[in-house]
Amino acid sequence: MAGNETYRKAEQKIEAARRSGAKKLDLSVDFGRPDSEGLIELPESLGQLTQLQSLNLSRNQLTALPESLGQLTQLHSLNLFDNQLTALPDFLGQLTELQSLKPSRNQLTALPEWLGELTQLEELDVSSNQLTALPQSLSQLTQLDSLGASRL
Repeated sequence: MAGNETYRKAEQKIEAARRSGAKKLDLSVDFGRPDSEGLIELPESLGQLTQLQSLNLSRNQLTALPESLGQLTQLHSLNLFDNQLTALPDFLGQLTELQSLKPSRNQLTALPEWLGELTQLEELDVSSNQLTALPQSLSQLTQLDSLGASRL
């Protein structure tokens, strides 16, 4: 994966964000460009961006997320729209500042109970997945304004 041009560009963006102290990072694929290739995996260096508040990983081909993502404890917004994730890893439960989580248009078959621990969550979009039910723990999300959950 590391030889892929998209991966190298992602590494460069991550390094630039690290140097500048950026609060936002967009590693989504430019949907309008026919030559745009999605990331298959994320560089581990992403975990060094502990100042990030917003991360957009939409329109890639991610099947898994690196554990280093759990270090981004300042994240308020995580966009995972249109990837190939089959599960949300437990380490995302460490992102207790999240206000917006969008894993829509993936291949999720179930949602973890730890979602209920993300008490700052205001927006959760899990639409267009393969979910048959929502976890009971979502009832603990008292700040939740918006829940997208089509096809249940």
